[in-house]
Amino acid sequence: MALVKLNNKAVSNATAFGSITGLGSMVFIKKLTASSSATLSFVDGTDGVVLDDTYKEYYFTFNNIHPETDMADFSFNMSIDSGSNYNVAKTTTYFKAQHQGSTGNYGQIDYITGFDLAQGTGFQRLTEALDNGNSSSMSGHLTIYNPSDTTFVKHFMYVDSEFGNEVFAVNSFVAGYGNTTSAVDAIQFKFDTGNIDAGDICLYGIA
Repeated sequence: MALVKLNNKAVSNATAFGSITGLGSMVFIKKLTASSSATLSFVDGTDGVVLDDTYKEYYFTFNNIHPETDMADFSFNMSIDSGSNYNVAKTTTYFKAQHQGSTGNYGQIDYITGFDLAQGTGFQRLTEALDNGNSSSMSGHLTIYNPSDTTFVKHFMYVDSEFGNEVFAVNSFVAGYGNTTSAVDAIQFKFDTGNIDAGDICLYGIA
């Protein structure tokens, strides 16, 4: 607990996520753990998953996501038909900061043109070339805003920390929108090649 002030009044129940009673809270929904998994999917109404108008903001956390195949890119897509098809059209941006630990070189920020989408329906890349070494992995988070809304497009933002090929520290940033006014009711994650060897993904709703 932390004591904070709101409008000059003491409020004692701020959480680690910064939530304050009356202003919202972070509600755990579902955890999926990979074990040589081809995909990890969160489908509303399936196995305890909530992805509807209960919350206007949904937050995914990624913990030590590790690829089975070397030089694999982690990715995601959205569905409007309960996971029958993951093919929502998206316009996105992708840039990264990186630094090579073994030499101290290649400290730079790059926009990765080949990783963005222009109304593409394919899976959106979230990482670049993760290797499958024993200590390599990715951790980060993805926020999707108001996926059940039927008036506006579906905005999302992603950020991570990657330990990748050739001992690089990489910080990737992806943002964009799913160009649909239908309710998004399922999200799927996978690598572009090979399975998800290990790691977990947790879903939260922001009340």
